[in-house]
Amino acid sequence: MSFKAILSTVFVALVASGVQAYSGDATYYYPNGGYGACGAPSQNTDLVVALSADQYAGGSNCYRHIGVHYNGNFVDATVVDLCPGCASGSIDLSPSAFQQLAPLEVGRIQVTWDFE
Repeated sequence: MSFKAILSTVFVALVASGVQAYSGDATYYYPNGGYGACGAPSQNTDLVVALSADQYAGGSNCYRHIGVHYNGNFVDATVVDLCPGCASGSIDLSPSAFQQLAPLEVGRIQVTWDFE
């Protein structure tokens, strides 16, 4: 089965199960032990993510996990911050989370993701 066929099957399964899938750009940022908008410190080595204002939803999604997919790779990341510069559906990952999907040198990738 081709990658496109698998991705299509996963997308259909998510839609059929009632899980909302998002898509957008993924970039990375360095938490450097600072406190995110959710109120806890995060390290660059943590698998964490900042969401756009739309998905951050005033903090109601703090500490939820999201599953991020890119090019056959997957990472589970915990919501710890707000990304004010992110468009709806786009996310900002810690370097460790981003590297689960692509090398940092790539800088920006198109991903799909959902709340787990």
